[in-house]
Amino acid sequence: MSAASHAIAAAGRISRAALIPAVALGLAVALVAPLVVYPTFATRVLCFALFASAFNLLIGYVGLLSFGHAAFFGGSAYITAHALKVWGLSPEIAILAGVAFASAIGLIFGILAIRRQGIYFAMITLALGQMVYFCFLQAHFAGGEDGIQAVPRGVLFGIFDLSDPLVLYYSVLAIAAAALTATWRVLNSPFGAILSAVRDNELRAVSLGYRAERYKLGAFVISAALAGLAGSLKVITVQIASLTDVTWQMSGEVVLMTLLGGMGTFFGPAVGATVITVIEHYLSGFAVPAPVVTGGLFVICVLVFRRGIVGELIMLLRVRGSASDQPDVATPIPAKV
Repeated sequence: MSAASHAIAAAGRISRAALIPAVALGLAVALVAPLVVYPTFATRVLCFALFASAFNLLIGYVGLLSFGHAAFFGGSAYITAHALKVWGLSPEIAILAGVAFASAIGLIFGILAIRRQGIYFAMITLALGQMVYFCFLQAHFAGGEDGIQAVPRGVLFGIFDLSDPLVLYYSVLAIAAAALTATWRVLNSPFGAILSAVRDNELRAVSLGYRAERYKLGAFVISAALAGLAGSLKVITVQIASLTDVTWQMSGEVVLMTLLGGMGTFFGPAVGATVITVIEHYLSGFAVPAPVVTGGLFVICVLVFRRGIVGELIMLLRVRGSASDQPDVATPIPAKV
């Protein structure tokens, strides 16, 4: 990432004073969403919001652009689908299996790519992601181009029947909220501070005695695990694992979600994922293809508001707050002669 990208990410961070109202607003919207739109669609939005947040952890807070995150998202979806349909495991165990798989290949990807930077890192992750795609294309258990269909949802923890759309939504919401809370804790820990230092000036961090490669590898594995969690939840929601989930186009789509919402902001990727998912869903039957609209949005984002939707809103609030804090300049009283 360039210095300009670092400045954009830094400028888009929300203050702690505004965090509680933002969380309260987001939680309120999430709680009423299935009452306004179809619950299964709202659940799908949650899955992609978590996926974009996982990607943002890597690019926004570490400065690493990965084009292979679809391998974690789709790979975990395939493993979870197989565990549910063929092995007959419970949803929580199947999800853990998918996350473990995503974490394992994330560790392999990281070890191979983490020593490179910039476009070289991105191309290595893209090549490794395509290798995973062809593995699932040829794997017998993956069903080839048909994928794994009619995946049963099961009963979560033996209590929550996920066949009920509302139960499914609120279960996914609880899991996603817990994952995002853990991510927030990581980013605001000493580990997260070191990640920011490595992103801003890796040579200086190394000179202070930190092993930058280990910290970047740790962040990469955490990001892969969160992306795998999103893929597992998504396959339970839509009940099908397909090659679409592991293609490089999916990796490109999550980049678009993150940039549109606001790279380096905590809530921006979720907003960007919501916008893109809504566009793709509601414009699927229109004459104008959804990719044309999303492509236009990406161009506008790059040219007009580079901080993304949430980044620009945060900057606007900061500017207004700074203006209101300025003391009024009193008119000087002329001295008596």
